Amino acid sequence: MIGINHYETFLFAGILLNLTPGNDTIYILSRSIAHGRNAGILSALGIGSGSIVHTMFAAFGLSIIISKSILVFSIIKYLGAIYLVYIGIKMIFDKSRLQFKADTKPAQKKSIRIYRDATLTNILNPKVAMFFIAFLPQFIEPTYKSSILPFITLGLTFTFTGTLWCIVLALFSSQIFLRLRKNQKLSFYLNKTCGAILIGLGIKLALIDRK
Repeated sequence: MIGINHYETFLFAGILLNLTPGNDTIYILSRSIAHGRNAGILSALGIGSGSIVHTMFAAFGLSIIISKSILVFSIIKYLGAIYLVYIGIKMIFDKSRLQFKADTKPAQKKSIRIYRDATLTNILNPKVAMFFIAFLPQFIEPTYKSSILPFITLGLTFTFTGTLWCIVLALFSSQIFLRLRKNQKLSFYLNKTCGAILIGLGIKLALIDRK
């Protein structure tokens, strides 16, 4: 493939990385368990959209700024952490979600909000940006005249396989917990637990460094 070395190796390595549990996996599982299949799928698509943004940042060199500037890295990191904590707190205190039914299609505004939250949590994670600029260049020919097209190709490939895996996770996790959510009392505690998990992810993000 033009400008790309060992694409098959990249594809295999990318799939293995997608299968490795991380913050995105936990986020999607939490959304799927608490709010059902549609919320999980929308979250997976939102995470994928965030990865596309990081791909473009990496392709055009903007991610280099994040990796080199402590100030920019810290600003993005804390914005992402605050946003995750905010989502978690909303899940804990939003009593209206106790009436959720797994087969009910989310209203348009709610769907947009779920998708937006997932996209922003991914974009506001500087570790994702640093991963893209560390991992993708290993498979780009150093002598190729422009790295933009290879960067975008590799990034979209990684995003596509990752999004497929996340959708599978959303479908299975939402189905497994379907009966539990029908129990009003258990649904209450599931919602609180998933909110607490997102708060924990926010705190974890706030404590990361650039290493």
